[in-house]
Amino acid sequence: MLLGMLFDEGTYKKLYSYRHLINGFAAHISPEQAETLRHAPGVKSVTRDWKVRRLTTHTPQFLGLPTGVWPTGGGYERAGEDIVIGFVDSGIFPHHPSFRTHNTEPYGPVPKYRGKCEVDPDTKRSFCNGKIIGAQHFALAAKAAGAFNPSIDFESPLDGDGHGTHTASIAAGRNGIPVRMHGHEFGKASGMAPCARIAVYKALYRLFGGFIADVVAAIDQAVHDGVDILSLSVGPNSPSTTTKTTFLNPFDATLLGAVKAGVFVAQAAGNGGPFPKTLVSYSPWIASVGAAIDDRRYKNHLTLGNGHILAGLGLSPSTRLNKTYTLVAANDVLLDSSVMKFSPTDCQRPEVLNKNLIKGNILLCGYSYNFVSGTASIKKVSETAKALGAVGFVLCVENVSPGMKFDPVPVGLPGIVITDASKSKDLINYYNISTPRDWTGRVKSFKGTGKIGDGLMPILHTSAPQVALFSARGPNIKDFSFQEADLLKPDILAPGSLIWAAWSLNGTDEPNYDGEGFAMISGTSMAAPHIAGIAALIKQKHPHWSPAAIKSALMTTSTTIDRAGNPILAQQYSETEAVKLVRATPFDYGSGHVSPRAALNPGLIFDAGYEDYLGFLCTTPGIDVHEIKNYTNSQCNNTMGHPSNLNSPSITVAHLVRTRIVTRTVTNVAEEETYVIQARMQPAIAIEVNPPAMTIKAGASRKFTVTLTVRSVTGTYSFGEVMMKGSRGHKVRIPVLANGYSR
Repeated sequence: MLLGMLFDEGTYKKLYSYRHLINGFAAHISPEQAETLRHAPGVKSVTRDWKVRRLTTHTPQFLGLPTGVWPTGGGYERAGEDIVIGFVDSGIFPHHPSFRTHNTEPYGPVPKYRGKCEVDPDTKRSFCNGKIIGAQHFALAAKAAGAFNPSIDFESPLDGDGHGTHTASIAAGRNGIPVRMHGHEFGKASGMAPCARIAVYKALYRLFGGFIADVVAAIDQAVHDGVDILSLSVGPNSPSTTTKTTFLNPFDATLLGAVKAGVFVAQAAGNGGPFPKTLVSYSPWIASVGAAIDDRRYKNHLTLGNGHILAGLGLSPSTRLNKTYTLVAANDVLLDSSVMKFSPTDCQRPEVLNKNLIKGNILLCGYSYNFVSGTASIKKVSETAKALGAVGFVLCVENVSPGMKFDPVPVGLPGIVITDASKSKDLINYYNISTPRDWTGRVKSFKGTGKIGDGLMPILHTSAPQVALFSARGPNIKDFSFQEADLLKPDILAPGSLIWAAWSLNGTDEPNYDGEGFAMISGTSMAAPHIAGIAALIKQKHPHWSPAAIKSALMTTSTTIDRAGNPILAQQYSETEAVKLVRATPFDYGSGHVSPRAALNPGLIFDAGYEDYLGFLCTTPGIDVHEIKNYTNSQCNNTMGHPSNLNSPSITVAHLVRTRIVTRTVTNVAEEETYVIQARMQPAIAIEVNPPAMTIKAGASRKFTVTLTVRSVTGTYSFGEVMMKGSRGHKVRIPVLANGYSR
């Protein structure tokens, strides 16, 4: 009605009406029309659409699910039963074994869920099968922007990328699905909640990511349809142009509506680490998830004819035992010199190399920038070597640029990447010394030899978990001029490095997994669905818990100690831009690494709801109260006093002057128990808790205060914790952070 009153027919296109979480719409209009709309009576805010991006197995065992968590809910056949997890992502490949339903007990209906199932426009088959309970796609904004290409983006929930299939299977893929590639089984894959239902809301696409207008439409629909949990492996590319406040950008404001409706939201923290303030997930109503490296590492080695052993990466079988093979470099076996323009040492094109000289030998190739940019792939090197009859291949990395990370890639042929430039030099020196040439530089005979080891078996490390280099770091920010917020982010750490999960056969996001059924990839994108799936297990056990209660259970039971019993370490850059390990802080891992078994029985929870989040917004200094009213339609009646009094399972005071008293309320979700409360803090800030102990009846709530006092101004944050130890064995821990100022 508003658009029709203001503009001539045909000069605008309405894309979406948002009915459930925010009261608004998306339309394709000109900048002049947007100005007219901004000043129209009754219009609270107009925001220009902007882009989002994807925040690009063994973890169930690493997290202790099969023994510690699933049997309590009736084994994996029941784990997550009747809980619906919504995925706003790149769609799904519905025929994957991780989601298949034949030969399984039929999935009954879930009356509370009322989402639609689109049918495939080509095959006319539904995308749903009982396990997948809803499937829709949202592309109106992408089409209006001219970014949508139906031949690769698909006018349906079909995953043309791989990312959405991967994240859905991490949270809720079926248990015991063999991960087979190139004739080798890498293990059995399972989701965190293998029996949970999957609801697909496709709003992300292969080449351009997605648009906020489509993503908000997807979230709006998912909450209306009745999902229990939302898994978001997506974040804004850049700050919103209209809102100064991070917590009120349309994305977070929509998610506040989702949480108000009782939906738990897990969002990837972002992949901008290891630098501070790189988070793309800001708000207290969201669980923001950082990425950890788990205990599984893959290694391989190349043994040279002179006895030297060079370490490298190669998820491959070994060459024949006790047999060595001749080494042949690609640039010594070119068919003619005119092929140089194809950068032949990349070994991407078999037709430019001489098969007769390569057959039965190991092919040496060079790792160039093309591998980083994605125009060359290790999969293609393997295919080239195979086509030429080589027994294996070696990729030498001669110069490493900062931030280059090498992930092991599964290949069917023996193969290895020598990632250390000095070891690559050793290999090249050995090859040159043992390869006699004539005066023109042509090789007379190939005399260098070598053999490739078996890289298929993982090595399990006790120095896990660690915070992954790319995982986004705090401090959290309250506005887009990067002012620090009185709220800790990320909230929690979950596995996100080298995660095996389902892949879409037409997925193209990773050239190394083109046409494969599984892929091993990294990102906070992989960490968020771990938390979504574990949240489903908690929701199954405690159906009436609020999103805040679930988040509290995950956070207060998490661990800051690794498998070997030492404090968790974080990957960081050293001065030489090599990767080093430093002791992690809450800005790296939030409250710590998830411990699913403990989270099912936390003892106490820190509960909060919509009114509390409003109080947090209203007390955050520098926030425009009109902006709050525009987004929430609520007035500020300020009883919280300070944002650090929001009842969250962490305490952060970004600007502490003299003394501040912070209040928290805990609710007992177990039987009556007596808790002793202890606090500790780094010396620059004094900490005191009151009362030192309390007895809480089942279902009752009690308050306690934490007093923080500046002892010395250091210019940095001091870290500490409040630990509550219960007489029945519950341990409830929350991190405390404060930065002291003289005024």
